Amino acid sequence: MTVNKRKKNERQRGSKTHGWGAKKKHRGKGHQGGAGMASSGKRSDAKKPSIWKDKNYFGKHGFVSKTPKIKINAVNISYIEQHMEKFVSSGLAKKEQDSYSLELGKLGFNKLLGDGRVSVKLRITTPYASKIAVEKVKEAGGEVLGMIAK
Repeated sequence: MTVNKRKKNERQRGSKTHGWGAKKKHRGKGHQGGAGMASSGKRSDAKKPSIWKDKNYFGKHGFVSKTPKIKINAVNISYIEQHMEKFVSSGLAKKEQDSYSLELGKLGFNKLLGDGRVSVKLRITTPYASKIAVEKVKEAGGEVLGMIAK
């Protein structure tokens, strides 16, 4: 058995104020008294407690750095080792005799991290690399070019 729910405006019929208290109240923005932090000025006490809680309400805070931030997109050695054959077949890396050479920029990365093992000689060009990553690549007989150690 289905029961049809009556609409709200049907139930309000016969009620003078339709649930808004006084007749004058439900009249657009006129009853609201402002938007946002209106009435928080010197003459009104309406929002004073909420201003007391907010320590940063008055004054200027912080600064905007003018130096550009470099977005670091890092990759581990283990990822490069696992996907090296795929990079060579797609032309992102080159196999030269017993070593592989690749530019991390072509792969979408700009920093080399040292997680994983290096089993082949790698010649990696990247702007950033961790010290551990550089050590691991050099131990395997490879090199890291064009980088700033971080």
